[in-house]
Amino acid sequence: MKKTLILLAGYPATGKSFLCNKICSRYPEFRILSQDELKEALWDEYGFDNMEEKTALEMKSWECYYDRMDRQMRAGEQIISDYPFSDKQKDRIRSVAEKNNYQVVTFRLTGDIDVLYERSRSRDVNPDRHLGHLVSRYHKGDRMEDRKEADCLVTYEIFRERCLTRGYDRFELGHLVEIDVTDYAKIDYPGILDQLQKLLEGEV
Repeated sequence: MKKTLILLAGYPATGKSFLCNKICSRYPEFRILSQDELKEALWDEYGFDNMEEKTALEMKSWECYYDRMDRQMRAGEQIISDYPFSDKQKDRIRSVAEKNNYQVVTFRLTGDIDVLYERSRSRDVNPDRHLGHLVSRYHKGDRMEDRKEADCLVTYEIFRERCLTRGYDRFELGHLVEIDVTDYAKIDYPGILDQLQKLLEGEV
């Protein structure tokens, strides 16, 4: 199996975590590198009182992310990572992968923006979602009974603007597999995993 970094990219709320779990079930040797988990850990450790502090922690989480990616590659691990990647991350990821002689496979998940917004909204108000994503002030232990009251909930207008202007639907590194996830029932997961197998075995 070729040393591989799998990037699950594309629009927000496209089921990247679900696809990640599908891939890891078939290929348990892959190690998940989650930018969200790194960011949430920093939120819990330091907290933030305003958007400037929140942004600073997010920037710190990205440095942790690239550092961990490099360490995992130097250890020869197979890596899978999901995020709405854009050109902001492209050069750094490419640099780390090339330095460590890793192939990159990008699964770019897209779909109808209206459908995806409803999924995003449902995810955000779910109590399992880390509260730090939804507010401009957070410290570990904070609770919010009605998450619809959160001051950083993404409106439809903001969601649509991000999807149309940030290049989520154009991001790619290495081999590209694009998937329309508007209707989950129509996604050919076995076929997707077969495509991946060929890439891992160097048949493509």
